Amino acid sequence: MPRSFEEVRILTSGDIPQVRRLLETSEYIYQRFTLDELPSILAHYPALGVFNGSSLRGFILSQTVHAPSAWIAGFCVSWTENRAYARLLHTLLEHLAPRLTAQGVHHLHYSGNDVEQDWLRDVLLTEGFVPYRLLYAYDKFDYRVPTQGNQQVIVRPFEVRDIPALLTIEDACFEDLWRYDAVSFLDIAETHPYFVVAELDGKVIGYQFNALDDEYGYLVRIAVHPSVGGHGIGARLMAEAIRFFEKARVIRIMLNTQDDNTNAHRLYEWFGFMRISQVGFVLRKNL
Repeated sequence: MPRSFEEVRILTSGDIPQVRRLLETSEYIYQRFTLDELPSILAHYPALGVFNGSSLRGFILSQTVHAPSAWIAGFCVSWTENRAYARLLHTLLEHLAPRLTAQGVHHLHYSGNDVEQDWLRDVLLTEGFVPYRLLYAYDKFDYRVPTQGNQQVIVRPFEVRDIPALLTIEDACFEDLWRYDAVSFLDIAETHPYFVVAELDGKVIGYQFNALDDEYGYLVRIAVHPSVGGHGIGARLMAEAIRFFEKARVIRIMLNTQDDNTNAHRLYEWFGFMRISQVGFVLRKNL
């Protein structure tokens, strides 16, 4: 595509059909969102497309823009532009950066599933990204649980009134790149089939949510405030999550976690998750 015909502009809800078409037809896709989440991503976070006239040739989406961190949620180019994907990525990143910094973002992150075979990793390293974290992946192929966890804990569906407590848990449990904000929690409630909180003595002290993709289940996040750690609350949330996956009849439950999160590793392995050899990773770029 001749560069003189390129136009970079913000994507809107009106561009969703073209975004979906690229995702359905291109082989050059990076996607860490579900199609159900797409309208919300375009509504809340900076998203840019490269157009030739009215035709979308490539796009980049951001997600969880929670100062000082944000994530690349998606990148895709049309099959006609596959040889130019590195240049289009460079162009889109150049236009995305000032929009993120205007929202107080200082660090942009990218997450890949396989440090050895990721099609964007080397290109991103030339764009100023640097290795930041390694991720371990775990799989489970049955519904067995070793314990039901703390039965004094009430596990109930998320409600909007829970958001202040969840933000407190985020600050206590996670470094900035992993934290969700209020908008993110509302999006999660709208787009995920399972989102619960854990209450103890009338106080929200943990939460957990999952995603489904056909016959596969994803345990996306489990978090317990460290002030009540060691009381079987994480085990209770895990047991309830596996019960949800059993009702959904998934054949495989998947999750990932940081390589140094040893407490989480012990919980997952206790519940029968097996660590796989493939190692994921996070790249970071300072804006």
